Formats: sequence, C-alpha cells, structure tokens
Amino acid sequence: MTRPLSRLELAQTNQLVAAPQLKPNIPQDLQQRNFGLPVAMHTAFFGLFMGFFAVTGIGFASPEMALPMAICVIFTAGFYLVPMAWARMKPETNSTRAQTLGELERHGIMTYTGWCSGRDAAVQTLILPTLVLFWGIALVTIAATV
Repeated sequence: MTRPLSRLELAQTNQLVAAPQLKPNIPQDLQQRNFGLPVAMHTAFFGLFMGFFAVTGIGFASPEMALPMAICVIFTAGFYLVPMAWARMKPETNSTRAQTLGELERHGIMTYTGWCSGRDAAVQTLILPTLVLFWGIALVTIAATV
C-alpha cells in the first residue's frame, strides 16, 4: 500500500534534491541550417512534385483549373525556396554545407531511427514524391480513357 511520507522520512532516504536551476531557452547552436542531404536530392524532390503538377495541369487543362494549379505551384515553390534562403543566410557564421552525393554514399546519414546508408536515405527521401508523380500519371491516364 502507499502512505504519505514526511519530510524527515524523505531526508533520511536521501531522495530530496535541490531544485534545478532553470536556464533561458536560447538556442546555442544554429550553425546546422541544412538537413544534411545533398542539394541534388532536394532538387529531385522538388522536381518530382513539380512534375506531378505539370502532369495533372496538362491532363486536366481547363480555365477553371488555372487558379488552383497556380496556387499549388506557388505554395510548393515557397515550401522549397524559403528554407533554401534560410540555409544561405549569414554565410560568415553559417560554416556548414550540405553533403555531396558522393559524401552521402560514403558516409550515410543519421536519422531519427538510426544510421542510414546513402542509398537507403535516397530511397526513403524520394519514394513519396515518385509515388505521387506515378499517381498523377495514373490519374490522368484513367481520366483520359473514361
């Protein structure tokens, strides 16, 4: 069973500790501004999504689709261009650079789930946009045959 413990009992068991000293939440190191992946992989990722928009834009070409497609392209471009600009800010203090494809292949990359070889990292990174592009091609093909 449980019972309340007095301060004296806690002090006797050495379970009392001093309150932690809180530190201000100020980022100490902002030198790592890229994701560690090569620029070519980011470009391929972006290109595959833009390919999806091109396929669906051409396959479903109509005046009503011009504005939604433009919005999608503008937002997707913004999702890539803003982080790219952020990674290039203050080059005098930002000494890190993205890996090259060769470095990624030789050294791999550390992910949340553990170390990943370069080939595995490329597959994991590019599988989703590739499937999205093929989904767009299948979608346009099905719509064209119906």
